Amino acid sequence: MSNTYKSAGVDKEEGYKTVDKIKKAVGETHNSNVLNHLGSFGAFYEIGGYKNPVLVSGTDGVGTKLKVALDTKKYDSIGVDCFAMCANDILCHGAKPLFFLDYLACGKLDSEIAAEIVLGMVAACKDNNCALIGGETAEMPGMYQPGDYDVAGFCVGIVEKDQIIDGSKIKAGNKIIALPSSGFHSNGFSLVRKVFPDFEEEFEGKPLYETLLVPTRLYYKDIHKVLEEVRVEGIAHITGGGLYENVPRIIPEGLCASIDESKIRIPSVMLELEKRGGVAREEMHGTFNMGVGMVIVVDAEHAEKVLHLLDDAYEIGEITEGAEKINLKF
Repeated sequence: MSNTYKSAGVDKEEGYKTVDKIKKAVGETHNSNVLNHLGSFGAFYEIGGYKNPVLVSGTDGVGTKLKVALDTKKYDSIGVDCFAMCANDILCHGAKPLFFLDYLACGKLDSEIAAEIVLGMVAACKDNNCALIGGETAEMPGMYQPGDYDVAGFCVGIVEKDQIIDGSKIKAGNKIIALPSSGFHSNGFSLVRKVFPDFEEEFEGKPLYETLLVPTRLYYKDIHKVLEEVRVEGIAHITGGGLYENVPRIIPEGLCASIDESKIRIPSVMLELEKRGGVAREEMHGTFNMGVGMVIVVDAEHAEKVLHLLDDAYEIGEITEGAEKINLKF
């Protein structure tokens, strides 16, 4: 019998099935700016309505949170995570997401699983007025084992040049406001899986995996609601490395983000991980978002308005003078 691509482990037909299952839903994310459709070699997006537009891009994956999804066969939220990790990053500069592309790699393609992951991306794109205009599915036997998947994404947004937010205008006296996370989001899962090896165990009346797989919160609507009403000096997406690593990225030299740790509303599942794993609180803050998914820095006079606009936001500190860019006071 002659060799074929299928005999080598790559089933092209399963790829075609995946496209058939997602094509209609993906098309529903398109608007008049999308000039071509799924299947082209490149994706076309027309830009209009801006005076001096700047494109802002971001790329990311979901890390080993994907292992939780694969082990429990719950794939619907992972696509949301992939989009959110990219889109939330570009929001930090005041950008609106325009379009998104995905990359899905696996050992043996299952069109049902692949479609479920992509449909999660579709749902997230719709929620953020963003078009899913392209992607790639790679079946790579020998590189990945059957049942293994990896997911990555790439998001492009846009902002007027004179409206870019980069933290350079932050000054002493500004207030630091936290937007709650929806849980671990997509960071720190190597430690999560070490402390919680049994995803099926009961936690607060339901299987633990349901808590672990809550998708990363999408902040597009919240951030742009604030931007329409208030001048924002800085925004930080709290991902891997927690507050310690992400807040300093927007703080100018000579200033310090002084944060009162006692004000942070830490999710119960993180407190359980801390206790069960014997993890020091400082290590927790250096690994997880600890309940703070996004940080906004505004003038003190605007703080109350932000809190009014966002029902679940709350103040956690202020900008002071200092050599260290962050001081997390315990």
